[in-house]
Amino acid sequence: MEKIQQAVERAKGVSGEQLRPVMTPQAATVPSEPVTMPQTASRGARTKQLSSGQVFNEVTVNLEVLEQNRIVAHNAADPRARAFDMLRTQVLQAMDKQDWQFLAVTSPTVGCGKSVTATNLALSIARQPDRSTLLVDMDLQRPSIASYLGIRAKQGLCNVLEGKIPLATALFRASVDGYELTVLPAECSTVHSSALIGSRATGALLENIRQEFKARTVIFDMPPLLQGDEALALLPKIDCVLLVTAAGVSTQQQIAECNKHLQSVEVVRLVLNMAPQTAATPYYY
Repeated sequence: MEKIQQAVERAKGVSGEQLRPVMTPQAATVPSEPVTMPQTASRGARTKQLSSGQVFNEVTVNLEVLEQNRIVAHNAADPRARAFDMLRTQVLQAMDKQDWQFLAVTSPTVGCGKSVTATNLALSIARQPDRSTLLVDMDLQRPSIASYLGIRAKQGLCNVLEGKIPLATALFRASVDGYELTVLPAECSTVHSSALIGSRATGALLENIRQEFKARTVIFDMPPLLQGDEALALLPKIDCVLLVTAAGVSTQQQIAECNKHLQSVEVVRLVLNMAPQTAATPYYY
């Protein structure tokens, strides 16, 4: 369990504080399916012309949708955002040290809260005045990023990988409580996710993103490690991994199995979701 143990050690606090792995207990009550508001999910949706002649979509995210989906890190005054801010600081410090750009967020299985963690982490980074973020939904069997943000995505990653539209057409610039987050959603689930993610088109897309978004931290919401080969196909193209586990969901055997798959990539942090709260440790330590 060397990789996982190293991630736990890195999760120790700043300035000498000894912390356990970063915990986000609020994810414990996230609905199994994202909540959407059909009539008010996003306001002011429009397209904007890029200098290349391509278009991307601009939306204003409905804060009620975020609250119902436990997306809280856009609001620095919300005590629940503190765990994600701590995670943000630790992850960015590790990535800056190695000049890394691509962060994959994955979990052993479904139900660990990885998509909620990825979305909150992206919004926490977006609040930093000198940072910008691109959030990519690579979980093509169970895409959820658009729903968590209340974005209606008629076109998205699948269309890009199939060569039907250019990348810029699928991008959303989401205004969230005064901050901006760039999102590449997956517009629908597909049974052909393994073939799409393992294709040359995905490799070319990642290279395009690496070149076009050099100034951004790119967060990929990946499929679970132990429920298909999609994440394994992507790992060689990723700089580092955030592994999200959940108390009462992830077993020691599953974490050990993940450790075997993660030997070829750096694990920057291990997140423990759904940890019980106590009066002494209300949020994350």
